Amino acid sequence: MGKEHTDFDLLKKGLKFMAFALPLLFLSPYLLTLSFLNKETFMFYVFLFFGIIAGAGAIYLCFKGINTILKSIF
Repeated sequence: MGKEHTDFDLLKKGLKFMAFALPLLFLSPYLLTLSFLNKETFMFYVFLFFGIIAGAGAIYLCFKGINTILKSIF
């Protein structure tokens, strides 16, 4: 029929993606908050840029991790 067991190597890879996404999930709101607290200075643009990049990276890594974990199970 199909695969009978979970592919543990693929599962580990998916969990690594999720582990890399976890710090970004906490870092991106912090950076965005810092940027909006510094609206009058140049650091607004620096924190805003890195906050948006960290948020996009977190979303990408979460999606990739969940997708990889589901591939390993099914």
